[in-house]
Order: sequence, then structure tokens, then C-alpha cells
Amino acid sequence: MRIAVLASGGGSNLQALIDHFAAAGAPYGRIVFVASDKATSGALTRAAAAGIATGVVAVPQDGNALVEQLANAGAELLVLAGYLKLIPAAVVQAYHGRLINVHPALLPAFGGPGMYGQRIHIAVLEHGATVTGVTVHFVDEHYDRGPIIAQWPVPVLPADTPQSLGARVLHIEHRLFPLCVAAVASGSVVLGDDNRVHGHLPTPVSIATHDWRFSIAPDDTEPLSASAFGADLARLFPR
Repeated sequence: MRIAVLASGGGSNLQALIDHFAAAGAPYGRIVFVASDKATSGALTRAAAAGIATGVVAVPQDGNALVEQLANAGAELLVLAGYLKLIPAAVVQAYHGRLINVHPALLPAFGGPGMYGQRIHIAVLEHGATVTGVTVHFVDEHYDRGPIIAQWPVPVLPADTPQSLGARVLHIEHRLFPLCVAAVASGSVVLGDDNRVHGHLPTPVSIATHDWRFSIAPDDTEPLSASAFGADLARLFPR
């Protein structure tokens, strides 16, 4: 499946996707186009370095023009990797069931307009939450809504700052997001006519049964292969 990615920032989640598909040599997915609403976005630099075609999304957004831009790239699956603009209805309709976002919190908590970047982690700490995490979901016409594909919790530690908490959450984003994109690209996970997610691994995570060691270590920065993380999920959540 030909994948397009929209990103607004530095592109670390985009890089995780690029690395995943390059390492896997996956026949089911290939990133063919990356666009940003910012011409100076680090995501565009990363894409160009990987030999991926790039473009700039017009602001204010024109939904029909963006659909045409994506169609010209041959995009079959659209992925939002830190893209901060609300997706126009025309794009949501054109890519229904083929439009995915990652959010650095456990939705529906700490989502919606204005909830992005460090603002999320500040809000988590201000509210005294003891757990946060990562959500990957299909996208609808609203901010941070749509059926959830997978979630992974990250405990909030007593000494956490927005920066330390955000770093641990981002580390999990880089692990979970590529696996979810690959699952949709391969057809293992689909959005059904009932607007519910159907398929298998990665499975939506139950906090009650989560093995906390995978996300509690503040200095856990070693990369984890897709096969290793997939094995962890399979062990924790057998079919």
C-alpha cells in the first residue's frame, strides 16, 4: 500500500515510520509522499534525505486541493505524524478507514483542540494523573476522535516534568505507531462498516493487564525492533 504522511514538526514519528518500513522491507507498505503545512518543517528534511517525494500543504487548507495532491502521489493510506491542522472533511471522506493519527495521551483524555506537544504533558501533570500513554486511532472530522486502533500506557512518575514525561511517551510512540500503520497497510486491522476496529495485533491495550516494565524506565532509550515489540504484545495479549 502506498502511504502518504502529513507532519508539522521535526518529524521524529515520521523517521520511526521510515526506519520501520525500510528495515522490514515490507511488501505491504511504502512511504511515497510526505507533506507539511510548514515549508521549513524538519519532517520534509527527513523525507528528502530518505528519497521520498515532498510537498507543502496550502494554509488555509483546501480539502479538495489536498485530496488532489495526495491522489497525484498515488497515496492509498494517509498517516498523520504530528500534524497539527484539523483535517478537512473532503480528505476525511476520501480516506475513510485509511486515515490514521497518533496522539501522546490515552484518548479520550487530554485530547481535542489545543492539546498538542508539551501542552498535553503539562495538563497531565496539572491534573494529577497517574498514567498517560499513546493512542493510535482512525481519524474523523473532529480533533482526536475516531475509533481507537491501539493504546499503550505510560505511568507518570513522582519526579516527572513535562519534558521527562514527554520523552518517555515519545519513545513509546516510536514503537507503537509504525506497528499500527503496518497493520492497517497489510489489512490486518480494518475499520468496519459498523465504525469499529476489526483485526488483530496490535490489540487495544487494557491498562489493568499491562506489564509496566516496558514503559516505566526513564532511561529506556534503546530501539526495539518491530519483531521484538510484536512478540511482547503477542505474549501479553494472546489471541
